[in-house]
Amino acid sequence: MEEGRKGMKVHVAVMELRLYAPWVHSLKEKRMVVKSLLGKIGNRYHVSAAETGEQDVHQTIVIGIAAVAAHSAQADSVMEDILDFVERNTEAEIVSVERELR
Repeated sequence: MEEGRKGMKVHVAVMELRLYAPWVHSLKEKRMVVKSLLGKIGNRYHVSAAETGEQDVHQTIVIGIAAVAAHSAQADSVMEDILDFVERNTEAEIVSVERELR
């Protein structure tokens, strides 16, 4: 939590998802999967999302997501909703999840 001169409080939640997509056999196919997932997450939850690692590994997807909110519970809830959304909307297996609230 950062506090400004006027007592403004900003809470930032960050999450890194590592997914395994065994059906992906080319980087072109991976880009299509990643682009679709990032677009859906960004549009639905109004967060920043990007592929943050393993860009050259065709079956591994690493996505970083950041959300800003006025309350820590709200930021944490958004990340939980995104995780549930990813589980329901992709065939990729979630290998690991790292979350941090600042």
